[in-house]
Amino acid sequence: MAQAIHRNADFMKLWAAQAISAIGARITRTVLPIIAILLIDATPTEVAILAALSFAPSVVVGLFAGGIVDRRAKRPLMIGADIFRAVVIVSIPLAANSGFLSMWQIYLVAGLTGAASSLFEIADKTFLPSVLPAEQLVDGNARLEASDAVAEGIGPWIGGALVGLVGPPTALVFDAVSYLWSALMLGFVRKEETVEPQGQEHGRYDIFADARTGVRASVAQPMIARILAATIVLSLSGGFFMALYMVVTVDILALSPTTVGAIIGVGGLGGVLGAMSAPAMRRRFGAYRAMVCSIAVATVFNFSVPLSLLFPPAAVPLLVSAQLVGDGFMTVAFIMVVSLRQEIMGREVLGRVNATFHLTESGALVAGSVLAAVLVIWSPVAWVIWGAAIGGVVALPVLLSYRPGSEEAR
Repeated sequence: MAQAIHRNADFMKLWAAQAISAIGARITRTVLPIIAILLIDATPTEVAILAALSFAPSVVVGLFAGGIVDRRAKRPLMIGADIFRAVVIVSIPLAANSGFLSMWQIYLVAGLTGAASSLFEIADKTFLPSVLPAEQLVDGNARLEASDAVAEGIGPWIGGALVGLVGPPTALVFDAVSYLWSALMLGFVRKEETVEPQGQEHGRYDIFADARTGVRASVAQPMIARILAATIVLSLSGGFFMALYMVVTVDILALSPTTVGAIIGVGGLGGVLGAMSAPAMRRRFGAYRAMVCSIAVATVFNFSVPLSLLFPPAAVPLLVSAQLVGDGFMTVAFIMVVSLRQEIMGREVLGRVNATFHLTESGALVAGSVLAAVLVIWSPVAWVIWGAAIGGVVALPVLLSYRPGSEEAR
């Protein structure tokens, strides 16, 4: 019988590391575009480019990180990524207090932290099956997503509040501290990892061969292949929202940073509820069907964002509904996607499969953000947001084209 998950000391340390750093990451995600808008007077196109640069390095990291993660100990990689992110983030308040802050530095910080976060995420998702047995992966992922959802709830709210209390640049100090906390907690994890040696010849790695291995393994499994295709569609749509959300809320609707932070924070409550319900939904519907149903609901509530521009007096409740319901069901879907990968794919290629998903998801997010930045030059922001909401629905027929068997649907 497997040890109760709350008695697994290594998992609890991993959870503690993730919980605090997730809050700091949400603060930075909220504060960086606010810094660009309020201190640099960034245009909508510049804000969209900033969003794209947060994920653009992830494409490169996703290309080479999978093989490295499969062949090396994951925990040192995560600790190094944490320390690197802390150093990079703290450069913003230092530059702002010295009077040298520029949009180019904000771009650079977004790119570097995005790259380090990508490496951390790939290693983290590959490390978890070493910490937990297969039957506890959904529960473990649900707990990690629950804390991530709490961060989604309180991180933007804290970020918005800190902007008002200490100013936007200083608010980022909390994020730097959170990454150092994460590195400390990971340092206490004692689980021995399995490191796969294959694929290394003469001391050199063929990163393109690793990338091809990850892609081939992903598309060879029919269910995983459809999930990958749907992920690309949803990420492309999400890139539009990511790029223009602050423009919609802060610029067009003229909501205060504190209000926007509180609205985004409601998504945390939805995420917690989604994470709490994920194990029960899997038992009731099976992982694949629970994922499809959750994505269907989430894509419907994406329309609340363009509707807020159509009905400004109802903007706040519409945006809140998107965060509460949409984020809640998307959290369920994410838990199922990650758990299915961890359960179905072989441990020897899991890092490369995770990297494939990370690369394609990040690439689609970047493509969506860049496309949004271009389209808003010639088209109204409202039109672009409507297009993003409609585009996300395309993921559903892709997923519905697959009929899971009894084993895969469990």
